[in-house]
Amino acid sequence: MKACLLNLSLLLLTFCTFAADRGVISGKVVEQVGGMPIPSAVVAIYVTGTEQPLITSPTDEDGLFKIGSLKYGSYTVKVQYMGFVPVVINDVVLSGKEPEKRLGTLKLLADETNLDEVTIEAEKPLIQFAPDMLTYNVEKSVLAEGSTASDILKTVPMVEVDLDGNATISGKRNTRIFIDGKPSDYMTSNIADLLSILPSDAIEKIEVITNPPAKYSGDGEGIINIVMKKNFKIGLGGNAGSTVGLQGNTNMNANASYKSKTYSINGGGAYRYNIRKNTNENFRENFFTDTAFYFNNLNSNRNTGDGGNYRVNFDWNVNKNQNLRISSSFENNISRSNSGAYNHYLDEERIERNLRNQLTTGDIKRHTFVFDADYELNMDTTGGKLSVGLTYNDNNDLNERFQNRTFVPANRNPQLQENSNGVTNNGLTFKADYDRPIFKKRDHIEVGLMYTFRNNNNDQRVQNFDFDAQQYVVNEKVSNQFLYQEDIVAGYASYNLRGKNWGAKAGLRGELTTVHFDLSSGESYDIDPYLSLFPSFSLNRNFRKRYNIGASYSVRINRPRENSLNPQVNNNDPLNINYGNPELLPELTHQMDVSFNVYGERWSFVPKLAYSNRRAVIERYRSVDQTGVSETTYDNVGANTEYSLFLIGNYRPHRKISTNANFSFSQASYKSDINSSLNRTGKNLRGNVGLSMELPFKTAFEGNVNYYNNISAQGRNKGSITTWMGARKVFLKNKLNARISISDPFGRSSNSSYSEGVNFRSQNYYTSNTSNVTLSLNYRFTRISKVKIPPPSETAPKAKP
Repeated sequence: MKACLLNLSLLLLTFCTFAADRGVISGKVVEQVGGMPIPSAVVAIYVTGTEQPLITSPTDEDGLFKIGSLKYGSYTVKVQYMGFVPVVINDVVLSGKEPEKRLGTLKLLADETNLDEVTIEAEKPLIQFAPDMLTYNVEKSVLAEGSTASDILKTVPMVEVDLDGNATISGKRNTRIFIDGKPSDYMTSNIADLLSILPSDAIEKIEVITNPPAKYSGDGEGIINIVMKKNFKIGLGGNAGSTVGLQGNTNMNANASYKSKTYSINGGGAYRYNIRKNTNENFRENFFTDTAFYFNNLNSNRNTGDGGNYRVNFDWNVNKNQNLRISSSFENNISRSNSGAYNHYLDEERIERNLRNQLTTGDIKRHTFVFDADYELNMDTTGGKLSVGLTYNDNNDLNERFQNRTFVPANRNPQLQENSNGVTNNGLTFKADYDRPIFKKRDHIEVGLMYTFRNNNNDQRVQNFDFDAQQYVVNEKVSNQFLYQEDIVAGYASYNLRGKNWGAKAGLRGELTTVHFDLSSGESYDIDPYLSLFPSFSLNRNFRKRYNIGASYSVRINRPRENSLNPQVNNNDPLNINYGNPELLPELTHQMDVSFNVYGERWSFVPKLAYSNRRAVIERYRSVDQTGVSETTYDNVGANTEYSLFLIGNYRPHRKISTNANFSFSQASYKSDINSSLNRTGKNLRGNVGLSMELPFKTAFEGNVNYYNNISAQGRNKGSITTWMGARKVFLKNKLNARISISDPFGRSSNSSYSEGVNFRSQNYYTSNTSNVTLSLNYRFTRISKVKIPPPSETAPKAKP
């Protein structure tokens, strides 16, 4: 009997102890405008004073959440959903007297309402998913300070950065690069240079938009939008830092901001010194009816470059209904290169018959200036908003090269050649957008107009040395001036429909394009104005607390631009010349995808199926003549159809450990009615795996591995693997940040590819000195003004006891 009583007492004690840990926090999340519940909003519970969430949970289809099994104590609750201002509720206390806290109805405000809620800000995850967009929050990355946009992009899921620094979405060649929602790739002659110097400290987040809505330009198969920081805390703040690497690379940057209640000023600058070394080996087989011969090209190059990027921004809340933002940026870059090329000619028996040596020195000077002005007006109490923007850009690029060619055996005279290529590019963009909630503020309508003007002047002058006259003589065959002008007038309308736990958006964009270009040699081209229509549609549905299914469709265009239209001949390598094609037609793409998102407390998984059909595909096309000279130009090579499967996931085995991975597999088919040799089918494979950890002593670790390969109309890129890892530690009450990074520790980045045509096969192997160890130091200073924070009862009504 005593044993039974003892067991019963122990059981009761265990139950009481267990029950003591059964604290509960519950509530409901809705939109402040319209009162619609918000399903799949992320509710994070933090132990007061900690930086990592104890547990996270999504709301159900009615916007409700209930989180239990919490120990008694003090907590902070943070609620967020993409497109809304996050809300934080502090000092939520669970105790034996009050084991359950009902927070009531939490109302989230759309971020477009432009409220000064700088004191209410939720912790954002590193990666956020939406049916047609992925958001990478830069501030949560180890690379957030002391790095560049190019460094950050290498860690973003679905984004590939090649060895030349060009970024694409899953290998899509027609990916556009935007900054703050505005095209930036056409404002500079080399977008890779801009990405390599744009400091990560100034970047808030990166949006990967796979199916852009009607508001965006119809150009490109997808958009990478780099969003710069704007919402600074009231007061004075900033940071300064420096990065040095074993390869000799150096990076320095500084940013500062000041914000009052009605205006803010921020600016910054960055300087970068970079050393690049690469090698390239190309072996080409040339076969004809009665003979065959071979070329083996070996090339090594060393490039040093330095430059800066400088930005200033002024933001003024004229009154509660008006906002004016003015910003400008200036970028300059100077690079110097030295290369040696050795071309071995082999006969049919693969016996070397002659050798051509070429030494090249070059200098490139470029600068880019961009000015932006944006005005917003909240027109009435219904929430209507008018936005007007003006952008001007100016870019200048001067590329000078000197080439010295010698031959073995010495039965040919040496050749000296000077190339000077000057490019000026300027443009003007005007846009006006109006959006307004309708039907009890639950739906949304958007309309807008945009005008874009672009002007490009490409002046190429080539001189060859005349040994008899002992002077340089202009080579008229390859010297020319190319003048290009483009005007696009666009308009769009879209309707956003929202139900209880579903949403749909449909839009239509129209663009009228006028293009004119001519050559100094006398040829003139007037392309008849053409109208292009770009419908877009997306649908998503939330159900059963943790699921979301979405589908989207859009039509996109890839217009031939000056680089692909310009018929100027580039003969830097006389055996491999290239030029543009003024007869190119625009390429149209129909693309659609279906995604299924599922979320758990510690994980998320997003499988996606995608389909695209491209017509009049613009790609490089190579042919070889009887002398073995390779001519590469652009052509509409035919049609391309691609089916893709994407698998994107995130898992948090511990509140301080996060892993993410994304893989894609696709099958692409080319079909040409012009050239049957272009008919081919192949598979593309891409993958990215990342790990981040919060370690003791205010230390963090992050690393990732990337792999990709892809097919083209005439061959395949056989694949490339890049790796990166870094550790960060903070000192002096989080003011000093120290980071050590290692890129490609297992060897130089390399890329292998092959291409083939009717009478040739070519294999190429490229390497670059990406292996490096860098050390970064960054110091942050702040002087924040006191801001009254509303009590929790004003943010979220408490239930009556």
